Amino acid sequence: MTTENRLKIGILSSAHLHADSYARALNNSPDADIAVLWDDDPERGREKASEYGTSFEPDLDRALSTADGVVICSENAKHCELTTRAAGAGRHVLCEKPLATTSADAREMVDACRSAGVLLGTAFPVRHSGAILGLREAIQSGQLGEVLMIRGTNRGTNPGGWFVQKELSGGGAVTDHTVHVTDVIRFVTGQEIERVYAQADTRFYPGLGVDDCGLLIMTLSSGAFANLDPSWSRPNKAFPTWGDVTMQVSCTNGIATFDYTAQHSNLYSNSLVRGVQLGWGDDADELMIEDFVAAIREGRPPHATGEDGLRAVEVVEAAYRSAESGQPAEVVHV
Repeated sequence: MTTENRLKIGILSSAHLHADSYARALNNSPDADIAVLWDDDPERGREKASEYGTSFEPDLDRALSTADGVVICSENAKHCELTTRAAGAGRHVLCEKPLATTSADAREMVDACRSAGVLLGTAFPVRHSGAILGLREAIQSGQLGEVLMIRGTNRGTNPGGWFVQKELSGGGAVTDHTVHVTDVIRFVTGQEIERVYAQADTRFYPGLGVDDCGLLIMTLSSGAFANLDPSWSRPNKAFPTWGDVTMQVSCTNGIATFDYTAQHSNLYSNSLVRGVQLGWGDDADELMIEDFVAAIREGRPPHATGEDGLRAVEVVEAAYRSAESGQPAEVVHV
């Protein structure tokens, strides 16, 4: 594709660790380029812009004027403002998960993008895994029968930094690690999560200020139930990945399992602090970026929309209400 026809994508903030992966995907894209990087931390922004091979722009309005769409990788609490600013400038948005720290902010983001006639996608790369697409087909075709029970995990390490500052993150491990699996549950079953019973606590890092572990038991619209461990329970110096994202789906005609990071080989070296997983299968981040670029070109919704991100935030809110009250909480749709 000629340079004139390639889409220009801006990155708004590199605060989130996933910005590096999305930048690599954009640099590998046959259809798009990183047009600009904006960051409210100029030192970090200049460093990352150099690393990504693009220019740093400290003025948000000027950064937005150079892009067809943006990928937002800021702290969670800043997603809403950046998204509404981008929508106001007529720019399409792919926003890191969780979409927002509250369902009210998530709804504002969805409505702002809809009113502006721009796309809003949520960064749920797990949806792009070939294995999850196969599981979805097996369930929705009826091959596995009726879904009865789902066991899920997203257990990883404590990311530290702003992730453990509630005013920026919105919460701890339950905020950080609930959304991927709850979105996949909705995606493969076609059902909504209606009720949540949850426990959340700080056990691995005393005095952290946010929860580092939890357990959710969720009721789906069919009456099936699912449980989820969304913890930061893995050792920071040894665990090779940010989370494990697994599911076991028990149905009337069979059982299916899913492991998001299963396609890898393990590398152990004395030159490394910890083991490394070398992926040889799907690069779901790259597939997600390709989908966002294609959605802009084709004028269609991204694979995971803003509404999907909103639904996940609503489950997180219900989980925290349940953990605080000690009783099941209904998922409230806004």
